[in-house]
Amino acid sequence: MVTAFPVHGEPLGRDGTPGGPGAPTRLDLVVPDAVRDTLHGGLAELPDPTGDIDRATARCHQVFAALPTELLQAVMDFGRHIDTAGVALVRNLPVDDMLPPTPDDGGPSRAKRGFVSEGVLLGLTGLLGEPLGVLTEKDGRLIHDIVPVAGGERTQTNQSSAVFLNFHSDITYDPTGRYDVANPDFLVLNCLRGDPSGAAVTYYADARDICGRLPEEEESLLRSPLFRLNAPGSYTRSAAGGAEVLSDPVPVISGPEAFPEIAVSANGVRPLSEEAAAAFERLQRTCREVAHPVRLEPGQALLVNNRKGVHARSPFTARHDGRDRWLQRTYVRRSLWDIRYRVTPTDRRVHF
Repeated sequence: MVTAFPVHGEPLGRDGTPGGPGAPTRLDLVVPDAVRDTLHGGLAELPDPTGDIDRATARCHQVFAALPTELLQAVMDFGRHIDTAGVALVRNLPVDDMLPPTPDDGGPSRAKRGFVSEGVLLGLTGLLGEPLGVLTEKDGRLIHDIVPVAGGERTQTNQSSAVFLNFHSDITYDPTGRYDVANPDFLVLNCLRGDPSGAAVTYYADARDICGRLPEEEESLLRSPLFRLNAPGSYTRSAAGGAEVLSDPVPVISGPEAFPEIAVSANGVRPLSEEAAAAFERLQRTCREVAHPVRLEPGQALLVNNRKGVHARSPFTARHDGRDRWLQRTYVRRSLWDIRYRVTPTDRRVHF
């Protein structure tokens, strides 16, 4: 089943029509039970994919060919067209037969014996592009375990739990001074274990919805190079002792009015004028107004276009008892070619 959601809240664009261009910004996809079982059978025998990621992705392509044509095209269209939704929830996916306790250190579980969840993650990733590794994010791993980590509760990183994780793009530090160029095109988030309290909510705000709500003068400021993005917390911890490492002055919103792109750093944005600061505050409020909320549960994956929109997460209570929320994530590029200047000499998928 494929359901396209209209522009959230039907905001009026400056042309007076609901949502401006009117394209749906959220997609809801449901895998039929029989297909879910077929996917599970194909992924249950998958060995640890980190041993040979290219072979694993090839096998996952074969398995995911079992999707009905309508669903397969919906996911592929999500990744390849400018006018499709910016976030897609895929439901009724296969899950591991047995799940060990949630790891507590931000790394992969050493007790996990099956790799169905990793297969789901790589199968969906392969329909969008290529998995990408970054040395300063999860030590360059291609599969990221997203769990609350003691000591990181109040950081603006994926280790946090006790604070609202601000609306942001997943960006990467780049010595060129632009942190919005070599960043992932997409994120895939697969839920292995939901938050037991149900408090953890992921939010997605699409730039089309945002621009439809912004006054023209504030959007103009946000489209001007009046902002410096702070490098991700993972980079500043590992390379700068926690200090700010700011980008060159950049706009937050760019691109054609009908198909805007947005880039916001979770770890801090430094406006370069009072007017720019006020416009950025308005942007944050608008993100909350138009955001699509998703409460992820096992058997569900969220596909996020990292250029069409920004995402956030509500606070929740981490108990560090093996039952905390557990997601797995990939960074995805449509192509690795145009970031080849960052590739490491030892791994063609892992970048500086």
